[in-house]
Amino acid sequence: MNDAELQKIIDELHIYEKKVLKGLESEGYEATPEEIVKSQNMDIKSVMSAAGILESRGLIKVQKDVQDIISLTDNGKQYAEQGLPERIILKSLNLKNSIPMKEISKETGLNSSEVKIAMGWLVRKKWAVINKGIIEITDEGKNAIGKEANDEQFLTKLLEMQQILFLEPSKILKTGYNLLKQRKGIINVKKDVNYLLIVTDDGEKILKLGVDLTPTATQLTHEQLKTGSWKSLKFRSYDINAEHPETFPGKIHPLTRIIEEIREVFLNMGFTESSGNILESAFWNFDCLFQPQDHAAREMQDTFYIKNPQHSKLPADDLVKRVSDVHENGGTTGSEGWQYDWDREIAKQSVLRTHTTCVSARFLSEKKPPLKMFSVGRVFRRETITYKHLPEFHQVEGIVAAEDINYKNLLGIIEEFYHKLGFKVRFRPAYFPYTYLSTECEIYLPEKESWIELGGSGMFRPEVLEPLGVETPVLAFGLGIERLAMLKLGITDIRMLYKSDIGWLRDLPVTDGIKLK
Repeated sequence: MNDAELQKIIDELHIYEKKVLKGLESEGYEATPEEIVKSQNMDIKSVMSAAGILESRGLIKVQKDVQDIISLTDNGKQYAEQGLPERIILKSLNLKNSIPMKEISKETGLNSSEVKIAMGWLVRKKWAVINKGIIEITDEGKNAIGKEANDEQFLTKLLEMQQILFLEPSKILKTGYNLLKQRKGIINVKKDVNYLLIVTDDGEKILKLGVDLTPTATQLTHEQLKTGSWKSLKFRSYDINAEHPETFPGKIHPLTRIIEEIREVFLNMGFTESSGNILESAFWNFDCLFQPQDHAAREMQDTFYIKNPQHSKLPADDLVKRVSDVHENGGTTGSEGWQYDWDREIAKQSVLRTHTTCVSARFLSEKKPPLKMFSVGRVFRRETITYKHLPEFHQVEGIVAAEDINYKNLLGIIEEFYHKLGFKVRFRPAYFPYTYLSTECEIYLPEKESWIELGGSGMFRPEVLEPLGVETPVLAFGLGIERLAMLKLGITDIRMLYKSDIGWLRDLPVTDGIKLK
């Protein structure tokens, strides 16, 4: 660095950073923080803070030396003086060769906890074996009489020295220390941290150029402005291009944010929100939606059936009877139904709901039109996990029931809904089991110059409405939220929404998501 660059750095230094540099200069370019505290009349916290900043600027190096200081606890002192529990038992065994387990406490004066620990170490050190409730001394145990083991030698050394600075221990001491570390309440280990501050080449250049300890101002006061004394102040320089720490503000998960924004669209359109049970009966999930009991979607490979509770309670008998009649012969709808014998036991099966339409069915059975309702919730299907399928995902659905409502109203409401989400929409014919005049909704993606299917809709069939006691037309529409989220977030793998990839989540803008109009 040239002199101009060095002077720029000097002007940006805080007074504490300058004092630390001057202190190092007086100590021959290296010193401990404690020496700087004494020579510059600073507190240790200020010295260490300034040292960290100086190191980040490359003006000094901070060497850190961590050492273990080991000392005895009160229990450790007792064991060092009287012997470890296994040593006490070994002395008794040396006199009798064997002792029944139940008599150990009486023979040695050790409590049950100490006996339990001692037995483990006796066996581990091969001093004794346990045979049918009898403790017997081994040859290794006899040879250990009068000889200190490694852990005992370490205890004796600690008792003599009070504490040991563990720098370069001998093999015996190190082995003894490792053994005692495995036992609780015998030794204390305290970290002794020492720092050494060393001036770098750039730091020496700055000191040779000259560091002025004249206090610098960082802000102006009302009094200084009033009296004009600010004119004689020396101001500290700031580097507006200096690096700053990267921060990651807390934010809502993008999938949750999109769900909340969809809820806001529905609420602004005058809809009422409803929620249902994740655990549902096959009756509400399938039967009342006019889905035959032998339909492929009801097989085990498509639906999660629950073992406990295996069966769910059915609603009132009159509703069950009307649904049964619709399945068997069409009831009073004019339909022929499915022409089979409807099974009440199949309808009682417990399932994890496969769609949120069961929420709509329950709502229609309890509320009288006119009504506008939406629901958002998790649904479950036996899907193989891939980049575009999950066995658990979110679905949102809306229904409108009123006199004289028709298919044109359905298209208009859907168009307004997607418009509020920021999409241009078009429709094409489709088939869904419980609606007629069904349609799929496609939205336009300008960046891809293409249309993509995003949701389905239709008018509920009479076979769905009449058993529920609904005499007005009902339109319904919905979409999968994960698919919408993938489009909005620009991802091609649905698993990204649930991976908790911290890098991806941090990079997402806080305000990203659906832009409401």
